[in-house]
Amino acid sequence: MAEFDPRQYGAVVADLLEPPREAELGPGRPNPTARAALVDLTAEQVCSPHRVTDRDLARACLSALWLYHDYLDESHSLSQEIPGTTGSFWHGIMHRREPDPSNAKYWFRNVGQHEVFPKLLVAARLLDPPAGTRAEDLTSTETWDPFLFVDLCETARRSGGALEAFCRRVQTAEWQLLFDYCWRGACGLG
Repeated sequence: MAEFDPRQYGAVVADLLEPPREAELGPGRPNPTARAALVDLTAEQVCSPHRVTDRDLARACLSALWLYHDYLDESHSLSQEIPGTTGSFWHGIMHRREPDPSNAKYWFRNVGQHEVFPKLLVAARLLDPPAGTRAEDLTSTETWDPFLFVDLCETARRSGGALEAFCRRVQTAEWQLLFDYCWRGACGLG
């Protein structure tokens, strides 16, 4: 997976992505220093200097940025209003972190096979899953299994250690890949 560079998204988004954060597997603690910028953030600012060509994907970026700063309720309010598989994907991530695994799985059933899943599987394989865990099952399949990842995150939240570290790195890659997909689509950059 290529190095994630927040500067590629323009100054407004880059500022919100600095310093880098690795989200907890649970709800985390909201970042109060980002709240004012998030409240005022618009779809047009997310896409700047480009124009918005897909308003739903721009709203997905807004949901993602709230989630990045651990504002799960705000992210949820946005993601539940975004139709299609990408809105369901963000909705599933939010519920996984809540943690509400059964609700997360419901939303991942609505996702089906998302375009980001193959890249996420490659990224997870590169993150060296801990031996002797179901993480090896996750990375040895032909397709990404979001349901197994929900289960792994639940186990990792309770057990900690190498599995938690692995799941947090995968979750970070997931956020980055899905955000990039949404931002490029929102700005018409394909």
